[in-house]
Amino acid sequence: MKKQGIFLFVIIFFCSLSAFGQTKKEQKEDNSFAPVPQEQSATQKKVMKKKGKKSARSIFNKRMDKKIEEFDQRMEANAKENRKMRREMEKPQYSDPSYFGHKKKPKKRKPGKRKLCKECGIWH
Repeated sequence: MKKQGIFLFVIIFFCSLSAFGQTKKEQKEDNSFAPVPQEQSATQKKVMKKKGKKSARSIFNKRMDKKIEEFDQRMEANAKENRKMRREMEKPQYSDPSYFGHKKKPKKRKPGKRKLCKECGIWH
């Protein structure tokens, strides 16, 4: 009786293993690292060619052209600012030493009536 029970258990065990083995083989695993079949890769290459993938050199050149344009614009803006500053510095307020720190030329008073200037610290 024991031999029949053990024999029956072994048969059931092997049958279940074979059944599980077949189901695993029948199932297709989704392996993203598996190599792509030749037919799909050929169609993908054709699609890539149609889109016209740009080379790294052409992308680099396009970016450099854009940067050169931005540089030129900055240089023009700086030159304009410098011209404006030069015109401003030609005013007598900045070019005449008698104005020394004043917007208007200070009055020359008599020696007894002179006051200490708050702006420049000189007696006018």
